[in-house]
Amino acid sequence: MYHNKVIICGVDTSNLPKLKKEEKEKLLKKALDGDEHARDIFIFSNLRLVLSIIKRFNKRGENLDDLFQVGCIGLMKGLDNFDLKHGVQFSTYAVPMIIGEIRRYLRDNTPIRISRSIRDTAYKALAAKERLTKELGKEVSIALISKEINISIEDINVALDAIQEPVSLFAPVFNDGGETLFVVDQISDEKNLDSKWIEKLSLVEGVEKLSPREKSIINMRFSEGRTQTEIATDLGISQAQVSRLEKNALKSMKKYVT
Repeated sequence: MYHNKVIICGVDTSNLPKLKKEEKEKLLKKALDGDEHARDIFIFSNLRLVLSIIKRFNKRGENLDDLFQVGCIGLMKGLDNFDLKHGVQFSTYAVPMIIGEIRRYLRDNTPIRISRSIRDTAYKALAAKERLTKELGKEVSIALISKEINISIEDINVALDAIQEPVSLFAPVFNDGGETLFVVDQISDEKNLDSKWIEKLSLVEGVEKLSPREKSIINMRFSEGRTQTEIATDLGISQAQVSRLEKNALKSMKKYVT
């Protein structure tokens, strides 16, 4: 199949069964009645549906086996929640379940972790935007969305930015037939400017001038991110002493970076 891969999760996708509509309907009824054997056959006969859906996501570089397994979970959830009273074909009902399961997997396994509250804000904003756009028949502003869901414009913008797909620094942005221009070429390096480099050397020199205890406190506070109370407990001194030593250390270091 795609990428010349026929075996996915141990399943030979070239030999998946093709059942007639009547056969699937009979298996579906038996599966819904609790027949485990019919359930297994029905799920296996619908794996082509999962395969057709994961093709939509194969450009993301995700492992196909992982996507297939997640898609199968969505398929099984679709069967578990399906009711003949829905009046629709099983595939019509199952497709959104499979897609939803895959999207949830991709969202939760993104290398950039996003808090649930930020994701919830983003999804509320997107839902409100879709609803208002249909009602008003035009694109709506963030200000209007903010008023609709009672969330600040700043929080909405942060949330929407957070759920955007990350772009590779080496993604091409322009090619005139010669040398390709990449995203990384358009980003200025704020960290390695000469002034920053000199400032860093000065800071290192300032730290070296501190007493061992001051140096330890600065390291724990700003490298390890620990609180003054935690440091006080470790060093066996009061929080007030830690605060005073920290202030003295910073005052001393300031001489070397100004």
